[in-house]
Amino acid sequence: MTVARPTAFWITIAVIVLVMLVMLREILPPFAIGMALAYLLVPAVDRLERIGINRGLAALILILVLAVGFVGLLLVLLPALVGELRFFLDEFPRYVTRVQSLAADTGRPWLHRIMGQELRIEESVTHTVAAMGSAWLDDLVRSAWSGGKALLSLLSLLVVVPIVSIYLLTDWDRMIATIDDWMPAKHREDVRAVGREIHDTVAGFVRGKIVICLILAVFYATALRLTGLNHAILIGLTAGLISFVPYLGLGVGFVVAACVAIAQFWPDWTPLAVVAGIFLLGETIADYVLSPRIIGNRVKLNPIWLMFALFAFGYLFGFVGLVIAIPLAASLGVILRFAMRKSLVSTDLDATAPFAPDVIPPKAVAPGRRERQSPE
Repeated sequence: MTVARPTAFWITIAVIVLVMLVMLREILPPFAIGMALAYLLVPAVDRLERIGINRGLAALILILVLAVGFVGLLLVLLPALVGELRFFLDEFPRYVTRVQSLAADTGRPWLHRIMGQELRIEESVTHTVAAMGSAWLDDLVRSAWSGGKALLSLLSLLVVVPIVSIYLLTDWDRMIATIDDWMPAKHREDVRAVGREIHDTVAGFVRGKIVICLILAVFYATALRLTGLNHAILIGLTAGLISFVPYLGLGVGFVVAACVAIAQFWPDWTPLAVVAGIFLLGETIADYVLSPRIIGNRVKLNPIWLMFALFAFGYLFGFVGLVIAIPLAASLGVILRFAMRKSLVSTDLDATAPFAPDVIPPKAVAPGRRERQSPE
């Protein structure tokens, strides 16, 4: 059985691309971020172009606005988040000691059975972990300003990402037209249909999910802050932003917030119940209010498939894998659904199609009956 020449060509191209991703994964993140940013900004550039603004100028304006906003937000939030994280690391030994004492309380055997065997951590170890974490944080902040590699990475993000995004946004329509011309004429309509479905899935999911994550981050941080929980802003923002991965924000955020609430407010159960209610309410709003309105039901991206793709591609290709995981997962899902539809349609047509006149077997005509002549 031989493989058709076009199929072999595209398989070879796919293998080469995968090998290049593995070999160049250390330098690809700025380019991957630039391409993802350009893809997300295409509708905004199209709108500006429709009102008479040159496409290149529209791309430049959008990138400059985003860059200024990002740097300003970073300058405002970074010192607060670093201080909050340092405070958390300083308080970490006290939290562990507090939960240990609660687990060892003979008056609460159920709590001891659940956690006691797992929390026999020496206080010196917790202090060591906290000290190591604090030292690592100090080194990280210091290296961000003075370290050569970190500085080079920062410069590459600040320079390469805008250049890639502006170039792609300016030439987007031309590139799409060129790719369309590459397609074989007999398969062009099918490829266009699959491409439109992939675009609708990826664009609808990513843009909607980013909005939902930002809403959840603000909601969690504000609600936890109102309860008086320590590290509320750090926990809330982290839980909201990592909610891009299904169930990860809910799980990590609730576990960390619950542990802090137990150590901070015990034996008062009310704050722990409030924390549980906050995360339950946030997840309910995200699933039943925000997702149907922002993402909609047309985005057919299974959460388990998405989670597997993020972990798998992140493990294989690092940060670049996280960027390409959703487009690849959506593309594979759309292509598989398209192939199944084509297969079912082909099977149904083969089963119901009448015989062609020139292939009707002789015995198919009833004896003694003449074939009806069609009028000229």
